[in-house]
Amino acid sequence: MNTLVTGATGFVGSHVARQLVGAGDCVRALVRRNSNLQFLEGLPVERVEGDLRDAASLLRAMQGVQRVFHVAADYRLWAKHPAEIYESNVGGTRKLFEAAKRAGVERVVFTSTVATMAVPVHEGALPNEETHASLDQMIGHYKRSKFLAEQEALEAARGGLPVVIVNPTAPLGPGDWKPTPTGRIILDFLNGQMPAYVDTGLNFIAVEDVAKGHWLAGERGQIGARYILGDRNLTLKQLLEILSALSGRPMPRLCLPHAVPILAALADSLAARLLGRPPRIPLEGVRLSRHKMFVDCSKARRELGFQPSSLEAALDSAIQWYGENGYLKERVRNRAARECAA
Repeated sequence: MNTLVTGATGFVGSHVARQLVGAGDCVRALVRRNSNLQFLEGLPVERVEGDLRDAASLLRAMQGVQRVFHVAADYRLWAKHPAEIYESNVGGTRKLFEAAKRAGVERVVFTSTVATMAVPVHEGALPNEETHASLDQMIGHYKRSKFLAEQEALEAARGGLPVVIVNPTAPLGPGDWKPTPTGRIILDFLNGQMPAYVDTGLNFIAVEDVAKGHWLAGERGQIGARYILGDRNLTLKQLLEILSALSGRPMPRLCLPHAVPILAALADSLAARLLGRPPRIPLEGVRLSRHKMFVDCSKARRELGFQPSSLEAALDSAIQWYGENGYLKERVRNRAARECAA
């Protein structure tokens, strides 16, 4: 199977590329001129230069390709020029679907986000693939852009393009080099920069399982269907307790009311504008934390045979990776290393 992966130099995309190579695919990666190629090193992956905003480069990259995994996205909770996010995530996705149709691609797996459906529903229920959110329920430009991109995917499927949509929750594990907002939580905790926490929650999943879910969607997914790729619903406190047990770092004792981080984010946003830097505390991220993004992940298990592995193992691997790659201020031995020493 000749397969194109967009976003293969990113956190999730690099794991998807590795999963596909392991499954025996001939993988081609769409990379930009200034892409960080670190996570493609050692992989038998063909690299083709292109850009989501350049329709001609997309069409060239798809020549001879049977499947496309569109993982690339502009993932920022803050941008000086928000139009850039929409240009890549919405306009770029539309161009990619048009190129895939012209190239006769047999299957496209589009990476959306759980945020397009993880909205408040009636009491006692959890959002799932049947939850139909609206654009005005999306907080921030990134979430809005992914919602609009998902609408492009659904429209493309209705128009005859064989598109399957996957909606990962919050991935955890090694290789989160930017890092993502979830990775930033882990780093702040490990570096002792989290004196308090808020009452929020997410569904978390090992990044390797997200990659396996992509492959399963490519093999078994129904055209036009959405599949949440998730594992466990955890409050932030529960996640930090697991991290504390794995790393030996102490838990923060104080749970703050949401008004405190909101005020801090507003102040930081003002300072960021004055200093011309990105905010350290993105206001959109703080606003998102007011709602626990818990979801029902059972559809992927039923229809794809998706079986997540261990969150604890993924977090343990993340701790080790951050330590080996210079992200930690002090050495932190993960649980596996401590058990080996004992």
